[in-house]
Amino acid sequence: MSVMKRTMRPKTDPHSSKQTSRRNFAKSVATTLIAAPLAARMARAQTPAKPKEAPAPPTPQQTPAPQKPSPLAEAYVEAARLRFGEHLKPEQMEQLKKDMEGNIRAADRLRAVKLKNGYEPDFIFNAG
Repeated sequence: MSVMKRTMRPKTDPHSSKQTSRRNFAKSVATTLIAAPLAARMARAQTPAKPKEAPAPPTPQQTPAPQKPSPLAEAYVEAARLRFGEHLKPEQMEQLKKDMEGNIRAADRLRAVKLKNGYEPDFIFNAG
């Protein structure tokens, strides 16, 4: 009797080499997340530093000319003066005038921004 040697070959699934298991995928994602900051830091360390230029002398800021308050701000301040005038000092009235003018200008800037339909809130009404 002759004994024939057979070599047992492991069965290979033709699809197994093309697909990645969930565990291997998770490991590769974790490795990438850990390695990305290190690679970025190493890349920054390898780039030569730019020579610092002498800072430019600061340009003097021109103060904007005081603008005349809008008629709406004047009306609000006048209403406040009639209601609370005896309790406010002249400096407080001037500060109130500046604050009202700032608030009106801010409201005008907000009103000038146009919202698209998708940006506006979606209201849901439930009765009951």
